[in-house]
Formats: sequence, C-alpha cells, structure tokens
Amino acid sequence: MCGIVVTVDDDTIVQVRGDALHPLSRGYVCPKGRALGAFHHDPRRLDAPVRRDSDGARRQAWPEAIGDVAAALRGIIDESGPDAVGMYLASGSAFDTNGRRAAERFLRVIGSTQKYTATTIDTPCKPLIAELIGGWSGLTPVWDHERSEVLVLVGTNPVVSHGHSNAIPDPVRRLREFRARGGELFVIDPRRTETAALADHHLAIRPSTDHVLLAHLVRELLTDGADDAYVAEHCTGVETLRRSVEPFDRATTALRCGIDEAEIDTLVAAIRRHRHVSALTGTGTSMSATANLTEWMLWALHIVTGSYDRPGGMWFNPGYLMQLDRRAWSPSDGAPLPGPASRPELPRRFDEYPCAGLVSEIESGTIRALFVVGGNPLTALPDTDRTTSALRALDLLVVVDVIETDTTPLATHVWPAAGQLERADVPWLLDAYQLAVASQFTPAVVTPGHERWPVWRMFAELGASLGVSVLPKGIDLADATDESLIARIGEGSRGGTDALLAAQHGTVHSGAVFGWVTDRVLADRRWRVAPPALVALLARVERSHAGESLVLIPHRQLRKMNSQLRDVAAPGGRVDEVSVRLNPSDAARHSVADGDEVVVRSAHGATTGRAHVDATIVAGAVTLAHGWALPNVCDLTSADHDVDPLTGMVQQSGIPVTVARAGA
Repeated sequence: MCGIVVTVDDDTIVQVRGDALHPLSRGYVCPKGRALGAFHHDPRRLDAPVRRDSDGARRQAWPEAIGDVAAALRGIIDESGPDAVGMYLASGSAFDTNGRRAAERFLRVIGSTQKYTATTIDTPCKPLIAELIGGWSGLTPVWDHERSEVLVLVGTNPVVSHGHSNAIPDPVRRLREFRARGGELFVIDPRRTETAALADHHLAIRPSTDHVLLAHLVRELLTDGADDAYVAEHCTGVETLRRSVEPFDRATTALRCGIDEAEIDTLVAAIRRHRHVSALTGTGTSMSATANLTEWMLWALHIVTGSYDRPGGMWFNPGYLMQLDRRAWSPSDGAPLPGPASRPELPRRFDEYPCAGLVSEIESGTIRALFVVGGNPLTALPDTDRTTSALRALDLLVVVDVIETDTTPLATHVWPAAGQLERADVPWLLDAYQLAVASQFTPAVVTPGHERWPVWRMFAELGASLGVSVLPKGIDLADATDESLIARIGEGSRGGTDALLAAQHGTVHSGAVFGWVTDRVLADRRWRVAPPALVALLARVERSHAGESLVLIPHRQLRKMNSQLRDVAAPGGRVDEVSVRLNPSDAARHSVADGDEVVVRSAHGATTGRAHVDATIVAGAVTLAHGWALPNVCDLTSADHDVDPLTGMVQQSGIPVTVARAGA
C-alpha cells in the first residue's frame, strides 16, 4: 500500500524507491519494498509449471499442467465429493487482488467448503470480537491520526511491522508528528521495542497479562472517566461488564502485570484527561491464549470512553473499493458453525475453517487435493513433522507461488505466479486498513517472465476445464486481462473505474469518516459490550492463571514478512537474522551465553537456534520470530493442544518453554 517508483532497463529492475507523490506513504518505503527488485530477479523464481511424481520432476506446458490437475480433480470429486478439495490462502494471496478473488471463487463454484486462510493463524481474535460486539466480523478500527490525543500500542511494534490490520506507512515520522502536536504515546510490551523507544511511556508488562491491564482501565473509567451519556445510549451489557472487571483493582493489576502502580495511574490519568483514546494491538497479543480477552477489553475501553466511530478515537474505514458504509447490514449474533468433519469441535467462522483442522482433514482422508496459494505451511502450521507427512500423503498438492519455498518440494504440481511487478493490482483485501479512504492502481512494471501466469488466469483456465465459470459475470476468459478485472471492481468504488485506473500515485477520497457503523451496522445502534462467551472465558482464565518461569513470545522483523524475503535484500541492503532472544538474568540462570547454540523446548517439541542475550526483554520472556525453517516456532506448537475454543487458533505466544545450551 506504499507508493513506489521502479526504475527499469528493458526487463531488468534497476531500483525501487519511495514515491514522493503518494499521499499516504509520502516517499517512504520499507526494506521489504526496496527488495522487490532483488526478489523479482532471484534465481529461485518459479518459471514454468512442474509436475513431480515417483519418477522425479519435469516441466509441463500450461495446457498439460491445467489438464493434468483438472483430470485429477474430476476423479477426486467424483469419488469423494467437492469437500475432498481444500485451499490454503496465505499472506502472499492477500497482495494479489485478482488472484485471491479468482481462487476463492474457484473453490466456491466447485462446491467445496474447505477454505483455510492465514487469518486463523495469527489474528482471529480481531474478527471474532468485532462480530460479537459489533455484529460484523469485518469491522476494523483505524487510528484517527489527525485528531487523536492519546495513543496506546499493546503488543504491536509499527516501526517494524507498519501496523497489524492497520496500515501505518512511514511510522517513525507519523509517531513523531503525533507527539509533536501534543499527543501522548504509551507502549505496552514485554520488550523495549523500536516503537517503545519513541514513546512517552513504556510499560514493560509480563507476557499474556495485557487483558489484566486493559480490564483495570475499563474498571477505573467506568468509575470515573467514561462517557456516561454515550454508554447509556449506545451500549448493552454494561453492568455485566462492570462486574467482570471489578476484580482488577490497582494492586492486583500491578502484581499480575509486573509493573509499578504509578505507571498504571499515569495511563489512567492520561485517558481521563483526554477523554478519548486510540489503541491498537498486534501479534504480541493476538497469538496468545488471552488474545480474545485482550481484544475484548480493548474494544470495551474504546466504547466506554465514546472513542469508537467518533473523532479523536478510532474510526472504521469503509473502503474506497468496498464502500461498506453504503451497504445494508443485518447484524450477526456471532454463533459459529461446526468445524470440519475430523474436528467438529473447532468453530467455523468468517466463511472458513481454522487452520488447526487442516492436517487432520488430510490425515482422515477427507481432503485429498490441496491448493496452497501464496503460502508456506511448513513455517506456518503447527507441528512441522506432522504437517510434512500430511502434505506428502495428498493425492494432489498444487503450490501456487512466485518463488521456491520450504513447501514446494512436497508438491505434486508447482505453478509459477506472476510477481507483484509483473501484474496490475489494487489493494482489495487491505482496502479498509488504511489511514484514509483511499486507493491506488498499479500497472504492471514488466511483462511476466518465462511461463509465469497471473493467479487469476490459472484458476479461470482450471475452472473452464472443469466446466465452471470463475471470472465475474460478463467477462470472457479469452478477453480477460488484469485491467478488465480491476475495472469491474472499480465500477463499485467511490470514484468509479476511470478515477481508480488513473490513481497510480494513490488517491485519497476522504480522511476519517464517522457514524456509519453506529447508524447502519449495530443492532439498535448499540454495542454488545459483555458477550456471554467472553464473560465466561474471563472467569475461567482468571481461575486457572499461573505464572510461568519462561514463556515464548513473538516479534516481527523489518526486512521480511512471515517467511517471505527472509534471505533477499535490496542492493547494498542486508537480510534479517534469526535468534533466540532472552533477558540477561534468564541467560545467566540457564548458563547460556550470547551466541550459544540453544535448544528451545515446549510440551510439544523442540527447535534449535543461536542465543542473543537482550536486555530489552523482560525477565521470563523469550522471543523468536516466525517464518523461519530453523529455528521454527511451528516445532513448538500442536494442533491438538492449546487451541482456542472460540476461534480454533493454535496458541503461539505465552507458550511455556525451557532454554538450554545444545548438548548441555
């Protein structure tokens, strides 16, 4: 979503730099963007379709590749039904509008419900809480950066991540501008992150206790500081919420969270002083066992202070392309559907199954064919060895990607996708994450090299071979292009197709807009601030909580996104390195020195990496970035244990671990 300018010599990408004319990123681009040229020319790029069987791997022409997979799918569907075909749609597909839409339509028109996405790996708490409290899972609160006076960042590090379900381009300058105009910035994180270094206040909280601190804030503000008139008019369940947060007094909160009472008082006083609050969470909280509780209390904090859908707090971006504020809504009650056949206890939400059920569906024989679109399951799904065995057992594994990954060697078929610089695009799935109602159209910079196809064409051709239509009504496959598909999206956008296709430097239709969620989405214009499932969960967690001596927490890295770009850098740049980071006191207690090879062990497995002794981390916490093949966080997790009952997410933060020198 940042604007870039690409210098090209024939089909060679010479340079990638920020676009100074882009109204949101304002010339900024992170190392991931600058590395797109190196990524485009990487020798591991996938160039032609490949089939792999017991006789080895061989290249295929596209007609053979499509026909081969279509024939296999016909047999599988005839024998086992459409639910024998599954699809895993990961982060790579989120940055390919036409490809993602075509892949999802393909699965839908063949009649399969076996859809799995990266949402249930690291962030299902956000759509869950939005649905339970607001009535629709797609509500995404966005920072009102122009009017906000106090910003609280909980378990998120936007200087590195650039936001989580919230785009914050040029984050260092934006946060400095916010403080320069009088805004107060609080960071709540077990680590003194790059963002914490810019803050007015850093509360170095114990892992997985964020919900305790937020519950205390709600408790105190309901006593003094809530917008009582707003709460009376726009909330249900207030008294239940009040009873739920009552146990979280000042002393209890300080003890549980490991922070001083004075630090807590400073935060409470700031919110009371400014009357409204803006607060955001990230993967530091969303991957933990208490993710749902933290997100609930975050929403409750905004609502009792009248900070949602109102200036100075958080707004809900309706999207330039999606125009959510012009739709008719029927609020959901948030009740889930049953999970997949092998794991019916898992909840089906957001029109997809939790990824925790994917491997068991393969092992049970329910899923016989799987499409992996823009993802790397071996560094994303729990229990790497089990996942590997399951993928090998499939009749058909089609991996659609731009580059070799840890997963491509297991595929029966590898299909080479056009990269970000080889196709036109608009930010569809990410439309409502931006700091303004805005969009941009990006034309292809170079033509697709070798035999790479855009993903939409792969699924359109495959659908045609199976006798189903994948493209939007009225668009013929023979005449379809990136631009014609985007033009169809543009017809329903705020400015229309012509304005969208002209928006190559980004166009801002408006800044924050307010009121549409209250007026159009909420049942009776009221937030449900005490959903029974969350009230029961809080009571259950508080009865069972126990401190752990050492727990694993995640962190983001600046130069890679999940497993992408972990060893690719722009010319003159450098790549991220992975290490097991722990506090000096914990290192000394476990006889670990900086640079030692260590084994991190959980109840479910172990992984090995280099230790980095880091005083920025609170004692009792160990950090390890996701997306690496070694060390691999997935080796420490299990799809059968520590699975959240409300979302089906596998717990990946707050995991009890031990750390020891290898061979000790």
